[in-house]
Order: sequence, then structure tokens, then C-alpha cells
Amino acid sequence: MAESKKAIKLISDNRQARFRYEILETLEAGVALVGTEVKSIRAGKVNLRDGYVLVRGGEAWLLNVHISPYNMSAQYFNHEPKRDRKLLLHKKEIRRLIGQLEQKGLTLIPLKMYLKGSLVKVSLGLGRGKKLHDKRETIKRRQDKRDMARALKSR
Repeated sequence: MAESKKAIKLISDNRQARFRYEILETLEAGVALVGTEVKSIRAGKVNLRDGYVLVRGGEAWLLNVHISPYNMSAQYFNHEPKRDRKLLLHKKEIRRLIGQLEQKGLTLIPLKMYLKGSLVKVSLGLGRGKKLHDKRETIKRRQDKRDMARALKSR
């Protein structure tokens, strides 16, 4: 099946990430999961808000992402909700990321989790933390956009 023909179903979106960070670049990664995690993800029981990515030992790890336990299985077979999950990236991508994270002082944040065909994928954003005045600027721009839309609608 061709890449463009796979159906993409958005599971979770980290809207806070675009407010807290200036996203410079995005990339896609697979996630190593256990069976009950996949079932919970399909049910939409994921929270990416506090998640982040660390590169250690030449591997990328998704940390602090909460995937709720699957309630239709016995607790014995269930997974730990906030365990570290390995991201599936090529070695070349990981080496490039290490360079950017260390030299430029950037952060890697999960932006979206979605199903691509039957595979669970995460969209990662390489970003720099926004300062308070940048956040105010974003809020002001958003409010101006709403006011303009409201004015055009009322005509």
C-alpha cells in the first residue's frame, strides 16, 4: 500500500506544546508498544500534555506520556500507564537529533499521536521554549484573528 493511501486517524493532540514552544521542525516516529497500550490508544485514552523525548544510549525514548490501562482486560495483563516507551527512528535521524539537541539547546516534544493504517505514530516537534513575551504575542495574535472573524461574520 502506498504511503499516501494509508488512512490517518488522529488520537491525541498536544495543543499546549505549540503555545509553550516555538516549533522549528517536525518529524514522525513509530512507538514500541504492548498489546493493551494499543487497545487503549485506539480507544483514545492518551494524554501527551506533559510528555517529552530524551535521547540516551543512542535510542530515543518517549517519557511521561500517560496511556490509561485497558479496562476490558485483567489487571495482571495490563501495562504501566506512564512507562518509558522506545521511539522507532533510524540511527541517522537519532544522530542528527543529538547534534541539534546538544548544540542548539532545543527540546523534542510529542505533538500528535495518530494511527497511520494500523500503526501507531507520533509526530515530534523540535522546538525552543518561548519566553513570556512570546506567549503574550501569541495570545494577542489569536485574539486579533478572532475579532476580525467576528467582524466579518457580523456584516
